[in-house]
Amino acid sequence: MKIPLLLLFALLSVVAPPAKPAKTGTPAAGAPAAVTLSKKTLQDKIKGGWAGQVIGCTFGGPTEFRFNGTMMNDYQPIPWYEGYVKKTMIDNPGLYDDLYMDLTFVDVFEKKGLDAPVSEHANAYANAGYMLWHANQAGRYNLLNGMKAPESGHWLNNPHADDIDFQIEADFSGLMSPGMPNTAVQIGDPIGHIMNYGDGWYGGAYVGALYSLAFVSNDINYVVNEALKTIPTQSTFYQCIADVINWHKQFPNDWKRNWFEIQRKWADEVGCPEGVFYPFDIDAKINSAYIVLGLLYGGGDFTKTMEISTRAGQDSDCNPSSAGGVLGTLLGYDKIPAYWKQGLQDAEDIDFKYTTMSLNDVYSMGMKHALQVIERNGGKINGDQVTIARQTPKTVRLEQSFPGHHPVLVTGIRKDLENEYSFNFEGIGFVVKGAAQPKNRGSSNSNPVGSESSFAFNAELYIDGKKIETAKLPVNFTHRRYDLFWKYQLPKGKHTVRIKLLNPDSEHVVRLNEVLVYNDQPVKSKL
Repeated sequence: MKIPLLLLFALLSVVAPPAKPAKTGTPAAGAPAAVTLSKKTLQDKIKGGWAGQVIGCTFGGPTEFRFNGTMMNDYQPIPWYEGYVKKTMIDNPGLYDDLYMDLTFVDVFEKKGLDAPVSEHANAYANAGYMLWHANQAGRYNLLNGMKAPESGHWLNNPHADDIDFQIEADFSGLMSPGMPNTAVQIGDPIGHIMNYGDGWYGGAYVGALYSLAFVSNDINYVVNEALKTIPTQSTFYQCIADVINWHKQFPNDWKRNWFEIQRKWADEVGCPEGVFYPFDIDAKINSAYIVLGLLYGGGDFTKTMEISTRAGQDSDCNPSSAGGVLGTLLGYDKIPAYWKQGLQDAEDIDFKYTTMSLNDVYSMGMKHALQVIERNGGKINGDQVTIARQTPKTVRLEQSFPGHHPVLVTGIRKDLENEYSFNFEGIGFVVKGAAQPKNRGSSNSNPVGSESSFAFNAELYIDGKKIETAKLPVNFTHRRYDLFWKYQLPKGKHTVRIKLLNPDSEHVVRLNEVLVYNDQPVKSKL
C-alpha cells in the first residue's frame, strides 16, 4: 500500500438480493480445548506465514492500485519466474512495506520483550527511515508532534483512520499467537490504534485472527468464518465480510459475481480524502473483502488464492500478501507449491530494507515469540511437543469512524497559499488536501522530492472567525502532514474557513489542491 494512481471510474451495477448476515462457522462438535503440534510443524507454519506474505507481495506488486474500481482481466498475464523474488527485493525493496512495517513491531518485541509498552512501538514506527502514506503517515505526524496513541489513530485526528494500514501490518500478531485469536487481537489492539480506528483497526484484528486460526484448522472456510467472530456484528467491517461469505454460498463457483456484489454495495468511500469520489479505494473493509474472496474461492489452492486476491484490484499487492500469508500458515512452508517458492531460498538471507532482518531471521524470531506467547497463555512445551490452549473467539468492542458524516462535495483549489486563503461551505466537516513542498516539486502527495529539507511552515486555521489550531507543516516527506487541515463534527450549516500562513518562504510552498465537504445526509441520486 503506497501511492494511488487515479483512474477513470467505471460505474458497475449488478442487481441481486441483499445478503443476509452471515452465520459464522462454529467449532466442530467435541473440538479440543488444546491442540498439540510438534515444534517442526509449528516452525513450518510460521515459515509458511512469512514466506506467503513475501510471495503475495511480490506477485501483486506490478498491479498495485492500477485496477481501481475494476478487476483485472483473465488474459492479462502477471509475471512469476525463477529469481523473481530476489530480483524484486534488490531492485524494488520499497515494495515490501507489508513486511518491514510488520518487522518494526517484531523488532520491538525482540529487543524490549513481549510486555513492551505501546510507546516503544510508536516511537520505533514514528522515527523509522521508511516513507509512509495514508493512516500510517497521519499517525506518524501526530506522534512526532506530541500526540500519543490511541489518539494518534482516532478518526477525529486522522482522516485515514479506516484505511488499510494496520491490516497489512497485523500479520505478526496472529503469527505470534497460534490457535489463540483473542490473544492475537489483544497484542494488536494498542499497536493498531497508533494509526487506525474503527474499521481500520478491525481489518488488522481480523487478519490477526485469520493467521491464528490457520494454525489449528485445515478448513479455510472455517478459518474465515471463525475469525469474523472477533468483530462486532454492528460494524460495517463485519457486515461487508459477512456479505462476501454469504455471496460465496450463493455464487460458489463465480468469484467475479461476488466481486460485482462487493463493488455494488461496499465501494463508496467515506474516510480517505483521496478515495472519496474517486475509484481509488484504500478502505480496510473492501480490501479485506478481496482477501476473503481469494481465500474462499481459492479453496486452499495457493495459485487460485493468489490469482483471485490479486485480480480483484485496488491494493493488489497487500491483499495477496495477506491471503498468501494466511494460506501459507494453514498449509505450512513445505506444502506451498514449488512453483511459488522457486528462487525464494536465494532471497531468504536478504535483509528487508530499513531493517537488519531477513526472512531466515524472522522465521527464527517468529518461532521464539510464538513459544513465549503460547507458554504465557496456558500452553505447554514438552520436549519436541507444543500444546496450545486453544481459544474460542470473543467479540471486541464496537467503534466506528466518521459516524453521521457523508461526503457531499469535492472542489478544486489548485493554487499556492501565499498569505491567506478563505472558502465557504455548507455542512458539518471538511478536509483540505494539499502538501507543503519545495517549489520545484510537483503537486502530488506521493512525490518524495524534498525529503531532506528541514523547513516547516506554520499556519493558522480559523473556522467562523475562531482560531482552531496553529499547525506545523513540514516539507520533509517523512515528517509531512498528510492532509493540510480538517475538522469534523461542526454544527450543521454554513461555515467560513480561513487559512493564514505565518512564515512564507521563497524556496518552499504550501500547495492547496482540493477541499472535501461532509454533511449529515448523503447526496441522493436522481436515478
